[in-house]
Amino acid sequence: MTRTVETYEQAVEYLYGRINYELVHADRFGSHDFKLDRMAHLLALLGNPQQKIPAVHIAGTKGKGSTACMVAEVLRAAGYRVGLFTSPHIEAFEERMRVNGRPLGQSDLVELINEIGPSVAEMDRTPGRWKPTYFEITTALAWRFFEQREVDIAVMEVGLGGRLDSTNLCRPEVTLITSISRDHMRLLGESLEAIAEEKAGIVKPGIPMICGAEPEAARRVVQRICRDKSAPLWQLGREITFRYREFEDRTGRSGSTDVAAEIDVQTPQRRWPAIPVLLRGFHQVRNAALAIGAIDVLSQRGWMIAPDAVRQGMQDVRCPLRIEVLSERPVVIVDAAHNWASIAALTATISRDFSARRRLLIFATARDKDVAGHLRLLLPKFDTVILTQYLGNPRALPVTELLRVCRSVSDRPVHWTSQPSQAWKLAQRLAEPADLICVTGSFFIAAEVRSMVLDNLPSVWERFLPAGR
Repeated sequence: MTRTVETYEQAVEYLYGRINYELVHADRFGSHDFKLDRMAHLLALLGNPQQKIPAVHIAGTKGKGSTACMVAEVLRAAGYRVGLFTSPHIEAFEERMRVNGRPLGQSDLVELINEIGPSVAEMDRTPGRWKPTYFEITTALAWRFFEQREVDIAVMEVGLGGRLDSTNLCRPEVTLITSISRDHMRLLGESLEAIAEEKAGIVKPGIPMICGAEPEAARRVVQRICRDKSAPLWQLGREITFRYREFEDRTGRSGSTDVAAEIDVQTPQRRWPAIPVLLRGFHQVRNAALAIGAIDVLSQRGWMIAPDAVRQGMQDVRCPLRIEVLSERPVVIVDAAHNWASIAALTATISRDFSARRRLLIFATARDKDVAGHLRLLLPKFDTVILTQYLGNPRALPVTELLRVCRSVSDRPVHWTSQPSQAWKLAQRLAEPADLICVTGSFFIAAEVRSMVLDNLPSVWERFLPAGR
């Protein structure tokens, strides 16, 4: 049989040659590009691996990646073999799918593509819109990888929306919505109610839902859908409540110097005292409460998860690009904030947790974002602003256009360059040891600058794997 690819480089080229929302202008996409019948057919050709593996399915405007990592680490600490599917990646495609913290290997990627390639080619030849997209193929690869590695459970992060996302063919033990706010409005809807309808599309009949949505309009939509599908609903602030303590020196009761906060969580099942939270910001405390709620639902459904495993798993969480501090003098923060809610969480955390003589911002974003709105939030919080654009991705807003938008909302002087490397070098020249540099506006700019800062250091995933695990 003819092989689809022979090398890792060919495998990556094969994937990136497909339709890819992450890499293409949003205005080129419509509802026909997000449909489940095509994904269902691809998985059927592969033997429906998604039906053989129970899942935790997580959607949300922000926080879904962090919450997925928390749930996965707790399940791993409980002794289960756990698959984790997230997007996008930081350095390499293989990071999107991991088993017990270890990403897919390059040779494994080659073999998986050769395995599913004939099925993809068969669909490519089918008349109509049956050509599988980049994300559909990626999701299928993850399911086959998890099936081959015989995982006990998969934690699946939704790529976009929920109802029509290719992950929505999973067999969940619990579903979870971290938050609902405005993002990807052209595809998901202009109102919070419409966005909530799309995200609550992951609700399954009889399967418990954990919901962290705060706007009452969004809550009502989730409540209605859960009621219609007889899905038990635990809501943050109602069935799930919490209290928390932050640590300025990041030292919790355990003595660990990595703890940002400790949280006491009350669910309908039990009370969880003094759970460590390593990720910074109040929004991560909320994510931790949601993760604990999901763990309690899993316990109700027969999964054996000891209290010590919950604490150990939460202690093991590492999540790059979530208010990640790369340096202390000056403080260098990279964060993947790319919508109003995540930018508001970032600026609130910086204002509360970091004292600095001056604050410097490196900012780049995508064409399809509320750029003016994001700049109105960010500009007042920083003393020096450097505008740029990320590379290798046509969704990037050109820095000249970014500068035009910036000048339409503020008359303050800013620096600008089309090269992220030059933006980073300028920030280094301008910053003193007592200052703070923040890189944000998109996952892609945060990842690109992160690589520059961590150049010549150990592999990203080696640094973030818990010791001895």
